[in-house]
Amino acid sequence: MFKKILFLLPLLTISCGQNLDSTNKYLDYSSKDDKLSGGVKMIEIETPSGKFNVWTKRVGNNPTKKVLLLHGGPGANHEYFQAIDSYFPKESIEYYYYDQLGSSFSDKPKDQSLWTIERFVDEVEQVRLSLGLDENNFIILGHSWGGILGLEYALKFQNRMKALIISNMVPSIPDYIKYANDVLAPKLDPSVLKKIREFENAGDYTNTEYLGLIEEHYYPKHVLRMPLEEWPNPVTRSLAGLNYDIYLKMQGPSEFGVVGDALLKDWDRKNDLKNLKIPVLTIGGQHDTMDPKQMEWMSTEVQNGTYLHCPNGSHWSMYDDQETYFNGVAEYINSLP
Repeated sequence: MFKKILFLLPLLTISCGQNLDSTNKYLDYSSKDDKLSGGVKMIEIETPSGKFNVWTKRVGNNPTKKVLLLHGGPGANHEYFQAIDSYFPKESIEYYYYDQLGSSFSDKPKDQSLWTIERFVDEVEQVRLSLGLDENNFIILGHSWGGILGLEYALKFQNRMKALIISNMVPSIPDYIKYANDVLAPKLDPSVLKKIREFENAGDYTNTEYLGLIEEHYYPKHVLRMPLEEWPNPVTRSLAGLNYDIYLKMQGPSEFGVVGDALLKDWDRKNDLKNLKIPVLTIGGQHDTMDPKQMEWMSTEVQNGTYLHCPNGSHWSMYDDQETYFNGVAEYINSLP
């Protein structure tokens, strides 16, 4: 399959063709039904367990570029995406913050049967319909678990989309586990790795010492490459609001692979990538918890793929390689026909 590699050019504060009039239109909320709430809209969704409300917030106006942000976790929230405010408005890209069901500003039902890929895909479709997004403007930017959700949505509903951006996510959880065990784990201090393996062999995945070892020795190298005490406020707020019940059921207790009986443990869509016809951008960080080579490979398997590499980035490349990440994403969106 044909693949494009994204080469970054300097982005001007006001892009080509953008003028004061277009900027005013981007900031004009006067005709929007969400003006009173500053772009916030609660959307009622139907589920097998009844009706619930999910939270969204629109920023800007652009009839051809509307990006729905799918956060990771599962069970995190929109807050860690807030760095996007420093980049998308100056490019006149309309975007939507969105807390998935169970997360922060949305309803938090206790029904464990709701936490499945299929139900989350159906939720995204209901959100799309409520926001009035369509094949002429609807772009998904999904990060981590949001990348899985975006890919699953596209495989079912790509005819309703303009493009898909998969950020810091590979198409196979078994491959992610193998990379964590065979490539990243041996880079840890042997004594630390020995303790981690002892907890895992005992099935003691939620032990505070186990989680503490991973947070201290693994996260600052492969999740966000800053000392934990310097992690940006949007990230720490998002993690503080994590719905651990969802995270534990679907991902497991940590980002050090997927362990235990997590629902996502066997998820694999490598063989289905060839079915995607819409434009797809994949993003990988050199130091990610997942193999950047496989994230690049994804862009060769889809029919219209582009790859953005973040040489200084990890799983949260939007923070530890921020200029590369957001300038690259904005340039890609602006290049779409």
